[in-house]
Amino acid sequence: MLRIKQMPPVQIGDVMCTSYIDGLDFLKCFVKRSFHVVTSFLGLLLTSPLFIIISIILKIEGEGPIFFNQERIGKGGKPFYIHKFRTMKVSAESAGPQLAQKNDDRLTKVGKFLRAHHLDELPQLWNVFVGDMDYVGYRPERRFFIDKIMKVRPDYALLFNDRPGVTSMATVYNGYTDTIDKMIRRLDMDLEYSRNKSFLLDIKIVLSTITNCVVKSDKRD
Repeated sequence: MLRIKQMPPVQIGDVMCTSYIDGLDFLKCFVKRSFHVVTSFLGLLLTSPLFIIISIILKIEGEGPIFFNQERIGKGGKPFYIHKFRTMKVSAESAGPQLAQKNDDRLTKVGKFLRAHHLDELPQLWNVFVGDMDYVGYRPERRFFIDKIMKVRPDYALLFNDRPGVTSMATVYNGYTDTIDKMIRRLDMDLEYSRNKSFLLDIKIVLSTITNCVVKSDKRD
């Protein structure tokens, strides 16, 4: 079977990592990508009324942009902008990068509801459509925190073999990732997923995430 070739090495912090495009053959990659393009496009169409409603509510609540766009590191160690509905006050990180807490006082009233039901993640359907992300995979992180993790766990670079995901095993099982220790625990779960990923596992994670969206859950990655 035709295999996709190795990508050029990428410098991530102090570590040079080598990345490969999925461990799948070319045909499977093509089918998977086509599935993501079609379903994310349909998802954007079907949820467009919800986009409008959330946008109106956010504008009524107060000043600030509707969307939150932040640089994250994805496949091949390349940066991209992740998109979310804004859930925090505009001044949330005026003192520098901070991890979100379970009962974060930087959250707006609407933001608390959106986060509890994972509705703030809906704009990431666009990230899936353009190829920045898959539905399931490791949650993409900022370079600031990646550098901290890689000082103790350089194997974090292995994640860059794949696209990050809208949801993950850690999203479902790890709860709020509000400390470096929890980020390392999330890394172990992400690497376990990478070793054992399958269509059935993806379905299980997606269904569990949807359940958390419908039934209020405090678990966030």
